[in-house]
Amino acid sequence: MKKVYIVSGEASGDLHASNLVRHLKSLQSDIVFRGMGGDKLAEQGMEIVQHIRDTHFMGFTEVLCNLHTIFRIMKTIKKDIQEWQPDLVILVDYPGFNLRLAKFIKSLNIPIVYFISPQIWAWKKSRIQQIKKYIDWMLCILPFEKDFYQKEGYMNVEYVGHPLMDEIADIIGQPNNLKEKLHLREDKPIIALLPGSRKQEIREMLSEMLKVIPTFPNYQFVVAAVPHISIDFYMKIIGKQNVKIIKEKTYELLNIADAALVTSGTATLETGLFGVPMVVCYKGNILSYYLAKQLIKVKYISLVNLILDKPAVKELIQHECYADDMITALSPILHDKYYRDAIKQDLKLLHEKIGGKGASQKAAKIIIEKFF
Repeated sequence: MKKVYIVSGEASGDLHASNLVRHLKSLQSDIVFRGMGGDKLAEQGMEIVQHIRDTHFMGFTEVLCNLHTIFRIMKTIKKDIQEWQPDLVILVDYPGFNLRLAKFIKSLNIPIVYFISPQIWAWKKSRIQQIKKYIDWMLCILPFEKDFYQKEGYMNVEYVGHPLMDEIADIIGQPNNLKEKLHLREDKPIIALLPGSRKQEIREMLSEMLKVIPTFPNYQFVVAAVPHISIDFYMKIIGKQNVKIIKEKTYELLNIADAALVTSGTATLETGLFGVPMVVCYKGNILSYYLAKQLIKVKYISLVNLILDKPAVKELIQHECYADDMITALSPILHDKYYRDAIKQDLKLLHEKIGGKGASQKAAKIIIEKFF
């Protein structure tokens, strides 16, 4: 029997790690899994020591305010790894936590695979030294990351493709009856609202997104709720406004959406791969924002624009991210066919750059070949 410990701290990591676990089990049936994760990993049979509902902190100041909780979780995970003595640890994204944890794991002489590379090409490039010291193998999901690592002298790296394609390839373009299920109007096009995955960003972004609704009476607005946050939380923000909420059907929604307002993060790539013209929104704690602005050295905040290396979709950041700005950015998407078609053409190119499905399976094969 082989023991694998997985550490994932966010909803997207939980999703991608669960697919990785599924493929690992299909290749080698005697592996048992334990670690930090969410409902998706639990569904794959992983024993959850720490649930991700307690790990969602966003921005510098928010992390500082929750250091006690973070240290407590770190202590719990370290103790559990030491006692369980896994044959391998797989760290999934979540770099602020996982790279600190890696140093401890390495002191126990346990090999480490990092699945979904930290975005050190954007900021904290110095973290390459930690990766060289502590990470035995890096599995990248963005096409330019392998070259970045190798130019920095780290050779134990492989580009496996983006695991999102495993999730969405069979959904894109397929008909679904979501409008009927949700009692949505067939004659009104849909604007999807994706306000983020953490309570603080949902509270901030959704309240601003909702102010856009009266300007577009010929459209229906639908909020994509994340699995680990209750519908009641969303309803307190929405109040009596005529907005539908869906939970755990984000991809089905994007498959029928005509446009979207999306909080910056993995959701921008998800929306782009479904070919949905979008406005990318980001507004955080003011101190966190200005600190990030000094540290992050990239031209764009959305993965869509970063991968395409051009401003394919409009980005509204901080003081430019209010309802009036969203209305101004959304209007040409809805009313200017030339502008809309240009975005959709860029999103087709995004699809080509990301490639097809199979990332999780490829990652699983590499792990089995190199560590079992």
